[in-house]
Amino acid sequence: MQPLFSLAGLTILVVEDDDDSRFYVTTVLEADGANVVAVPSAVAALKVLPELQPDVLISDIGMPGEDGYSLIRKIRMLQPNIGGRVLAIALTAYGDRESCCHALESGFQTHVSKPVESEELVEIVANLAASCNW
Repeated sequence: MQPLFSLAGLTILVVEDDDDSRFYVTTVLEADGANVVAVPSAVAALKVLPELQPDVLISDIGMPGEDGYSLIRKIRMLQPNIGGRVLAIALTAYGDRESCCHALESGFQTHVSKPVESEELVEIVANLAASCNW
């Protein structure tokens, strides 16, 4: 299945504590035309989100300090004009059904298990952005 459109023109905020994973996701998304800002923590994400106003947020769940569930709950409490309605993808090693349900209940639009192939990641992001009905 081809994505509905490419990532060209999209601004994506990646939140990932693992350096290698952060580099991989950033490289994949930038190769398809996205403007990517990558940060290593939930605290850093909350600092840049209001000014950046990304189209999509991709966040790891299992991070030290503050996890991705807490991050998305805080984001969903923000006003829409400062990022409260950003489209959000949970990208996590926790691939079981319970983790998927928890991610969706916390405020993510979708849940993706690691490792994810580059083509699949681009497709998921592009299709989510294209289906946005906020």
